[in-house]
Amino acid sequence: MAASDGFESTRSQASATVGGMRLGRASSVCAAIAAAFAFAAALPAQESGGKKPATALPEGPGLAAKYPRDRGIERDPDVLLTENFEKGEIADLGKRWSEVSNKEGRPLAFSDDAPTATRGKRSIRMTATLGKDHGGHLFGLLDRGVDEAYARFLVKFPKDAGYVHHFVWLGGRNPVVRWPDPQAGVAPKGDDRFSAGIEPFGYDGRVPAPGLWNFYVYWREMKVSADGKSWGNGLRPIEDQAVPRDRWQCVEFRIKLNSDAETSDGELTMWLDGKLAAHFAKGAPRGPWTGMGFRLLERGGDPFEGFRWRTSKDLKISYFWLEHYVTPECLRRNGVREPPPENSVLFDDVVVATRYVGPPQE
Repeated sequence: MAASDGFESTRSQASATVGGMRLGRASSVCAAIAAAFAFAAALPAQESGGKKPATALPEGPGLAAKYPRDRGIERDPDVLLTENFEKGEIADLGKRWSEVSNKEGRPLAFSDDAPTATRGKRSIRMTATLGKDHGGHLFGLLDRGVDEAYARFLVKFPKDAGYVHHFVWLGGRNPVVRWPDPQAGVAPKGDDRFSAGIEPFGYDGRVPAPGLWNFYVYWREMKVSADGKSWGNGLRPIEDQAVPRDRWQCVEFRIKLNSDAETSDGELTMWLDGKLAAHFAKGAPRGPWTGMGFRLLERGGDPFEGFRWRTSKDLKISYFWLEHYVTPECLRRNGVREPPPENSVLFDDVVVATRYVGPPQE
């Protein structure tokens, strides 16, 4: 997760196209969100305030339990997008994804390191090469726009994993476009776009790389940053969720849009290995807004205002963006004085659906 100053504004520009594949944007900076979060986390919980919202959120096995090893899950009517990287060559990804960022053929490669749960033969490795690129991405439009979506993917960071800048996104745009359009530093109007990224964050190097799982979110009522711009707000779970190295982890997150234009009943949820890790909903206890985000609390604090993701029901969840984005500035902000020449991560078994997916089942 990263907040930014003007260095990140280039992410809002359309990316260049080379060899039929659109390339990534220029890099952005990790900013003072770490200090803001540290301040918020240090404040004591108040005795009055928010209460945990009543939920009936699932955990453990989900839709995937109907499809052992994910076989045939792509044919389920609730599924909007799938990818297991078992077919074709790298060049064929462009037939299944709306846009592929693979500058000069470097960032994307198949790997024979695959999760055992699905017994696939390969995954995809995304690599950022210092001084040559910032990594790669796969951007996919969903089969249809929806009001609620769950995105599940398996991820594995290597033993020597480094810090990253931005990671995996779910969002919506109206009108729909076939490439990323983050418009960094600019708050959505309410009828045009929203996005939520789930990503590791290093808190200025105070936690080991890759960092802790957090959300980085753009929506109409996000808070303005200290520089007067609207960099994504960082939302932190109650308990720190360390990103593991050298093992596959099942990550799933959900956006539920607000029911009408005037109601802030939208939600944002995170599961790790099938266990509920964070649920941001109206009334949930939160720490103080710092201008860069806030942390959920077990109790006390103030009640979260909820998400009014949109002011028009024409705006739907429309895309999933699998990204590995690394910048030298972000590495420096995390205290990496001698960054390695490469920074890579493995992805596999992507499923986006209108219901909870859960970990792959044997």
